Amino acid sequence: MSTQAAPTTVYSREFATGADLEPAANPERRVFADRVAHLYRQSILGILLTLLVGVIISVELWAPRYRDVTIMWWLITIAIAAARYGLYRGYLQRTDHDEEKWLRWMAIGALAAGVNWGIAGAVFFPSHTDDQQVFLAFILAGLISGGIAVFSSVWWTYALYAAGIMVPFIYVLAAFGNRLFAELAMLVPVFYVANIAVAYRLDRVFSSGFRAKEDYTRIAREQDAMNAQIEEQLQELLNARREVEASGRKLTLFAERAPIAVLEFDANATVLEMNPAAENLFGYAIGELIGRNGLQMLFPVDEFGVNDSWWRDFVSGVRPATLDRLRCIRRDGLEIMCEFSFTPLVNDDGDVISIIAQGRDITQELEAERLKKEFTSTLSHELRTPLTSIIGSLQLINSGVLGDVEKDMSDLTMIAERNGQRLLDLINDLLDIEKIESGKFELSPQVVSLDSLLRDTLVLNKSFADRYNVRLALAEQLAPTKVEADPKRLVQVATNLLSNAAKFSPEGGTVDITLELKGALVRVGVHDRGPGIPEAFRGRIFSRFAQADSTATRQKGGTGLGLAICRRLIELMHGSIGFEDRPGGGTTFYFELPALNENAGANMPQQGALQ
Repeated sequence: MSTQAAPTTVYSREFATGADLEPAANPERRVFADRVAHLYRQSILGILLTLLVGVIISVELWAPRYRDVTIMWWLITIAIAAARYGLYRGYLQRTDHDEEKWLRWMAIGALAAGVNWGIAGAVFFPSHTDDQQVFLAFILAGLISGGIAVFSSVWWTYALYAAGIMVPFIYVLAAFGNRLFAELAMLVPVFYVANIAVAYRLDRVFSSGFRAKEDYTRIAREQDAMNAQIEEQLQELLNARREVEASGRKLTLFAERAPIAVLEFDANATVLEMNPAAENLFGYAIGELIGRNGLQMLFPVDEFGVNDSWWRDFVSGVRPATLDRLRCIRRDGLEIMCEFSFTPLVNDDGDVISIIAQGRDITQELEAERLKKEFTSTLSHELRTPLTSIIGSLQLINSGVLGDVEKDMSDLTMIAERNGQRLLDLINDLLDIEKIESGKFELSPQVVSLDSLLRDTLVLNKSFADRYNVRLALAEQLAPTKVEADPKRLVQVATNLLSNAAKFSPEGGTVDITLELKGALVRVGVHDRGPGIPEAFRGRIFSRFAQADSTATRQKGGTGLGLAICRRLIELMHGSIGFEDRPGGGTTFYFELPALNENAGANMPQQGALQ
């Protein structure tokens, strides 16, 4: 029976036993609580027997001359019975687990009941006939024996009850003056000790039984907890199994419907599974490839990318690999170029279970890219020759070599020259990009005095900056610094950064140039006071044809190739390029190159102070 902690809790007629204590309580305390509860359960039987035996004795020993004594004895008996019943009700309605207190009250009640019967024997025994005395002695002996059934779960409560009966009765027998009664008075203690021994043995039996009950309850509780845990684990396993099955179905569906080829190999390159896209890519039916060596079936024997040696290294390395241009052989003997990724699946021990290969045909893409590059290169070369002649002719006209030209016509020729130059710059940028990406671009590295190169670049770009009313200036005196690089391409990078800074600086502003040594690197910084780089544009600012999508940017013009070319040129010279926000507004574009060792002793500023 469960209980509440609140003090207003009232127990029902069910008994609070050791099972109502906390499971963490001492098992011996729960056994003790069960013994006390058994005492109180039996107390009602004791009360009823007391009243029943009292009625029998009253009827049998009734005499008018003893009426007052009998009535007095009955009043005492009823009072004790009522007190014991009240104690029983109090135990039922208790709100604590102080078993020792309730056992003390039960012992007091048992002693009172025994003393009441002992006094009755002492009062009624001398005043009746021999037959009635024998009857009364028999009743008292029966009450002593019957008390074992009521009080033996705690043997010493029975000892108190039986002593309360025997002590007055023994005194009467010993003082009666009859030899037989005197002998009986000496035998009664022996009978008392025997009953105490029986009660003690029954006490041990009760304790063992209650301990067995406690052990069973504990085992049942543990079994219930274990069953609940097993049920929870089974449910978790069932849910995990459902999730695995659902994931398996999803993966199977993805593989079947995927537009790219998906193949599964074992560690020996044997094909285990493939999807319909793989059938279409290689021209093999599933039954023709499964169980066969995929390296021999799909890749040329002389293929340097995927062969037996590469496969062994890949499996032992247990790392994903991607081959972007891999020759493959179709069933009809046609060679195609594919892009493949190989992903090993490993278990907890690190052993390869299988390898998932995903591939797609890029033959048409590569061909389209080749044709595009050829077209761009051819078109650029074919356009550059006549465009150079046109620009040269316009420059002759605008310079006045051929004579004075009317103002309206001069304005038109100036616009034509400017736009022709823009077209020529675009063509040159396209050719540079095409050469870099095709691997045909060559640098001419040499030792370059970077400080002198920057001063010359400022002079070359001054007229361009004047067009936007912007001043180019050195933030401070540049210390002699040397790097190993292509001077022509360095001028191209610096010119591009300066022209961008001039275009996006406010009218009347200044673009500062700094040169500083950062460990083994030399950093060149170009600082402007422009509007800054939009957040959405920062991730692709060095991409091809990248321009910020704003009205101001479109008005400034540009091909969108300059920064992409700068990045590739600097990377080819083993450097890096980037940008950052300038304190106070604006942007700083910079590039870094490895410094020559002779710069180590130079007196270089660690941080340029901007004007």
